[in-house]
Amino acid sequence: MKTFRSGALLIAVGLLAAPCFAHHMAVIVSEENTVQNLTSTQLGKIFRSETKKWPSGKNITLVLHRSSPGETVTMAHVNRISTQQWEAWINEHQDSVKLLDSDEEVLSYVASTPGAVGLVDVRSVNDRVKVVHVDGKLPLEAGYLPH
Repeated sequence: MKTFRSGALLIAVGLLAAPCFAHHMAVIVSEENTVQNLTSTQLGKIFRSETKKWPSGKNITLVLHRSSPGETVTMAHVNRISTQQWEAWINEHQDSVKLLDSDEEVLSYVASTPGAVGLVDVRSVNDRVKVVHVDGKLPLEAGYLPH
């Protein structure tokens, strides 16, 4: 019985210590984009459509999911607003945001659109896109994006 409790305790501690990847998002751009690092302030301005061009002069296309709880939480935090305010902003700006249904669609669109920027679950990232550092950090590093 003692061995069972010790084993169960080790398993529980291991599960609790393992990172939860449910809401770890990655900011992605096409491989052609020269941007490698953005501050969270710059990212917020891009996501609010206040910054409309990359430093290269190329137009920015914001690519988001129609429905993604992790993305909604992340975007609300980056923009310093509630999730309800973010959802209202999306509804008001549907003409300036490309809304897609899955990470695969976001990855494909961003990979084929040089000015596009999007968010995907970190587990979906592939070699067709580039992950942008935020405040000098990459996904899964403490302080990258809220999760």
